[in-house]
Amino acid sequence: MHYLSKKNNSIFLGQAVEVPGTAMSNTLKNVNKKKLYELPVAEEMQMGITLGLAMDGFIPVSIYPRWNFLLYAINQLINHLDKFRVMNNYKIKPNLIIRTGIGSERPLFPQVQHVGDFTDAISKMTTKIEIIKLKTPNDILKSYKKAYSRKDGKFTILVEYGDYYNDK
Repeated sequence: MHYLSKKNNSIFLGQAVEVPGTAMSNTLKNVNKKKLYELPVAEEMQMGITLGLAMDGFIPVSIYPRWNFLLYAINQLINHLDKFRVMNNYKIKPNLIIRTGIGSERPLFPQVQHVGDFTDAISKMTTKIEIIKLKTPNDILKSYKKAYSRKDGKFTILVEYGDYYNDK
């Protein structure tokens, strides 16, 4: 997040972005507070705001701490974001990053509604969104750099593993 926070057009939004609440919150501690936008629990609205910010020239990093929460934004993700370039005849080419995770199971199991991995299902429903799983520490920076500087017309979902925060 340090790399992205230094970019003039980057902005971070979601739940537990300005205030602590998830493991991802800790990765934003050193980001300038002016770049952090705390949102209410309204995932579909968040995805709409994310696309709007991207259309206005920002590169938003839209944070959904777990896949299970991102499911609430599937309408926007599948029907708007994935189809956006086709719907505007490829005239507007915004970029954005969606950050999500597979919930941790250790040290405390949060129950099955918080540990889903919907990567394969969402990949099958989209054509203009690349989903990248961050399996090793070496994947992180290079994947975020790729997502930030994309020129291929795709959006990016980066999937983190909650259990890796303590393991790797």
